[in-house]
Amino acid sequence: MTGLRWGILATGGIATAFATDLRTAGHDLVAVGSRTQESADAFAARFGIDPAHAHGSYEDLVADGDVDIIYISTPHPMHVDGARLALTAGKHVLVEKAFTLNQAEAKELQDLGRERGLLVMEAMWTRYLPHIARVHEIIAAGTLGEIRAVTADHTQSLPTDPSHRLNALELGGGALLDLGIYPVSFVWDILGAPTSIRAVGRLGETGADTEVATVMTHAGGAVSTTLSSSRAAGRNTATIIGTEARIEIDRVWYAPTSFTVIATDGTVLETYDAGTAGRGMQMQAAAAERFVADGTLDSDRLPIAESVAIMGCLDEIRTQIGVSYPKE
Repeated sequence: MTGLRWGILATGGIATAFATDLRTAGHDLVAVGSRTQESADAFAARFGIDPAHAHGSYEDLVADGDVDIIYISTPHPMHVDGARLALTAGKHVLVEKAFTLNQAEAKELQDLGRERGLLVMEAMWTRYLPHIARVHEIIAAGTLGEIRAVTADHTQSLPTDPSHRLNALELGGGALLDLGIYPVSFVWDILGAPTSIRAVGRLGETGADTEVATVMTHAGGAVSTTLSSSRAAGRNTATIIGTEARIEIDRVWYAPTSFTVIATDGTVLETYDAGTAGRGMQMQAAAAERFVADGTLDSDRLPIAESVAIMGCLDEIRTQIGVSYPKE
């Protein structure tokens, strides 16, 4: 470890998952900040954080001199405010995905990080998992031949309550930013930026998207398809199809899992199972610490410029399906 001391801003479910993996992997989790002292105290007690570093406000968290890097785990519309607060206080940030509400906010954080000489990194944990690293090795070796298509879905049956965060437009609700960000980021990772984007969607009672499908083209003519849904659970698998072979990533493709490499004649060329401890979120934390230690202050797996560009892609998808947020 580099010795970076972690603080967590907000105490919801994703913060709990991240803190659990930090502790599992032995990272130095030293502080937490919440909007209420009660919530901060409960979180600190659960994860063995010194009560003196359980802060009842985000302002107090970023002012904590024993914190080097802060994980921003609020809902999407609050990401930019929390990250701005931390960066202004001189803290590196790992910002939960989707990175921000839109591309303009993402660009603001990119610029602020550059100005302050700090790491600004999107917490797309999937990119740092062992099975995804192995997928890239296989592609680089030419095993698949020319990649012609990529398909991925992220579909879950989630609460339908109109007041739930997922369905509230004022909280950035909708399947795209919560779930669709995974397959969209994945096809960027494999094929690069799209050269064309076509999207269709279905909106729920509140105007938030409940289903979104995309068809995109990429450099060299490769195509990708993605599907996200917050109202129905599907297979949650992904496939990379090349002229010589394909990779079939098993359920759940965006978490530690297995995959099979299959030649065009049906021969199984490789099977892979990472056997990762925990949920795997600790690997993005280790990467963030490495980028600070080596002075690059940017991710080699998901550079901040790419996070900003992906937010632009999500903006375009929302335009095509007719979704905008009150904050915009």
